[in-house]
Amino acid sequence: MPVSQEVQRFGKHLIVGVSGTSLNDDDKKLLSDLKPVGLLIYGKNFRIGTHYEVWLETLEELIEQTREYAEREEMFISIDHEGGRVHRSPLPITRFPEAFVFSDRAYEVASAMALELKSLGINVSWAPVADIFSNPTNPIIGPRSFGTTAGTAATGACQYYLGLKDSGIIGCAKHFPGHGDTSKDSHLELPVLNLTKEELFARELIPFKALIKQQIPMIMTAHILFPKIDADVPATLSKPILTNILRQELGFEGVIVSDDLDMKAVSDMYTNSGTVARTFNAGCDLFMVSRNLPSSSLERTYHIAQDFADSLSNGSLDESIVIASEARINELLSVTPQYEVTMLDEDTLIEHALLSINCAW
Repeated sequence: MPVSQEVQRFGKHLIVGVSGTSLNDDDKKLLSDLKPVGLLIYGKNFRIGTHYEVWLETLEELIEQTREYAEREEMFISIDHEGGRVHRSPLPITRFPEAFVFSDRAYEVASAMALELKSLGINVSWAPVADIFSNPTNPIIGPRSFGTTAGTAATGACQYYLGLKDSGIIGCAKHFPGHGDTSKDSHLELPVLNLTKEELFARELIPFKALIKQQIPMIMTAHILFPKIDADVPATLSKPILTNILRQELGFEGVIVSDDLDMKAVSDMYTNSGTVARTFNAGCDLFMVSRNLPSSSLERTYHIAQDFADSLSNGSLDESIVIASEARINELLSVTPQYEVTMLDEDTLIEHALLSINCAW
């Protein structure tokens, strides 16, 4: 049974993951019904253990199939690709060290990464990390950050973003308004940071301000509760944080994207009706659903889409907010290059491998 136009409309705001190296029946149904605007690629989408040309051809077929079932020629084909422990693709794609290690060569590394991502058909990198490595016990950010101070983090993140941009990859600053000072992993639970708005402006927001000045087109939210700013909901659902601070005070006019809604910090919230409306009303444009966990069933994604449709119908989500959000997304999509999958030559891969080694010295 086909879904309603209202439910399908949510696909214009959806970045979604698929199950493996090829589409299964659930993937095909989801893509056909919701026609998501973006694909999120994980390690499970690569044929690990096969030769370069084999896994590359499989990836090309997966992306082509995704476009076919979503009936979209233009899509955000995205991946987490930071360096260090955040690599999804197999060798010979270069293994660069953590951002903290290559911060003084961030532009050069990002340029090399961008060339490799383009060869995979990818046009969006969920990077740079704009968080500050301010808490040495942080289990999730740590050396993914470019620096231990606001200044060093800002400089490295900006150089990295410019390297991506100049080489044709869309970058995304994360995790707003700052994940660096947490001591808990939002993949597993909801972190709480008792920072005031003044404290955020004095430190956490400095890298984001610098990236906004460089006209970064996307910013990703943090699934973190800031009770001194909004005691009710984490940043992803917080109007004081996303609209008042990010949009109004920092002047960000680009696309705001949620971190993965399957993360335990917020996953239960999105089983409740009205959560999608609250997220839109907070200022979020794109919703990321990785479908990367056993609990992330097909029905869960449809429930989120239905909550969107119901919210429009009952008036808890105003049409004008959705139209403005769609306009921001469409504007970005219109300038997002669409790349063909190609094999990199050996000389380029050797050059990048040497760069990676030199960064670590």
